[in-house]
Amino acid sequence: MDTIQADIVIVGTGASGLFAALHLPEDKKIVMITKDCAEHSDSFLAQGGICVLRDEKDYDSFMEDTLKAGHYENRRESVDIMIRSSREVIDELIGYGVDFAKKNGELDYTREGCHSKPRILFHEDITGQEITSRLLLEVRKRKNIKLLEYTTMIDIVEKENCCYGVMASGKDGEVCFLKAPYTILATGGIGGLYTHSTNYPHLTGDALAIALKHGVQLENIDYIQIHPTTLYSKKPGRRFLISESVRGEGAKLYGADGKRFADEVLPRDLLTEEIKKQMEKDQKPYVWLDMTMLGNDEIQAHFPHIYERCLEEGYDVTKDWIPVVPAQHYFMGGIHVDKNSKTTMERLYAAGETSCNGVHGANRLASNSLLESLVFAKRAAQEIAATFTEEDGEDCEVDCLAEETLRELEKDRTDLSHIYKMQVLEEIEKERKAR
Repeated sequence: MDTIQADIVIVGTGASGLFAALHLPEDKKIVMITKDCAEHSDSFLAQGGICVLRDEKDYDSFMEDTLKAGHYENRRESVDIMIRSSREVIDELIGYGVDFAKKNGELDYTREGCHSKPRILFHEDITGQEITSRLLLEVRKRKNIKLLEYTTMIDIVEKENCCYGVMASGKDGEVCFLKAPYTILATGGIGGLYTHSTNYPHLTGDALAIALKHGVQLENIDYIQIHPTTLYSKKPGRRFLISESVRGEGAKLYGADGKRFADEVLPRDLLTEEIKKQMEKDQKPYVWLDMTMLGNDEIQAHFPHIYERCLEEGYDVTKDWIPVVPAQHYFMGGIHVDKNSKTTMERLYAAGETSCNGVHGANRLASNSLLESLVFAKRAAQEIAATFTEEDGEDCEVDCLAEETLRELEKDRTDLSHIYKMQVLEEIEKERKAR
């Protein structure tokens, strides 16, 4: 078994993992790993935008919108941190070259479901790709950051509730020990556990299963958001999301009888319920979404990729209604972390969708995900930088721990991925029944 020595290991190359890496000291050796290619993270798929506090007058409204969407189960301290950090994060993104839409030379703000005011910055309908690709480009420039693609975390190495790094399997199946004083888990969501999801199928909640195995606290893992409008298709695979901003800009929903049946800017969970009721009433696996009233110019300028994808499926959204159906979309629960993204295990942090810092409560407010991921990834990096020390224990002791972990893994290695999936699904169901 090979050992790769690092100062910080980051598992995941989505927005949170990349942003954390960029905020760690450049004299530290950072190793990042990802299950697939670096671009295949859900951060690249985010369409709508990223929230920002436009001015102090919007603070109370932003807070209330977030709490209301989350059914007031949010951690207020975390929401406050996110909101007050938002402008600084946006300025950093602009500094990295992120090209947010402008109107008359000023940043253009849009509104989405459950937002009482326009406070969302966007880049066409591929905001996540614009942000994450810029961050990835910057990470690739850093000489202190090594990025390993097609490398899967299969366990962590720990003793007495302290993490010493990650066990990982490469494309060839060979296992290596990524040895580091600090580890950040940024592994994304759990869409791969579901038949219908907007997520990449390789995102299967491995970090949750590993956390369960080692007694790391989880939180609200049965809080799973369904996006109300994804493009209906009989084809297998990931569902294409029709951004909430489409409805925020005025698109309407209709049943089979051609009549509207719901307020299109309801919170996602409530709108999903209304759509399911209508589908049951109509005895159809979809409802209709009408974008035509937005006009050709607005659709081509704001939603060009949605237009192109729907055209590939045979629908011209400037003229046609499109069939939409709810699908699993976002994970509000996850590995419990504090305000600095620290888990209940020493030297182990988690950020992004795999973590739960309480921002989202029971239901995420549209376009808070990218902001929340970036804000708390940065805080993880800042705390690690401020407290950095080498790991406790002798090197030989840590190496022995890694060898012992490998021996245990070899017992179940053939079905490890399936085992992790089943463990997470069982835990989600247990939480759901207990609630």
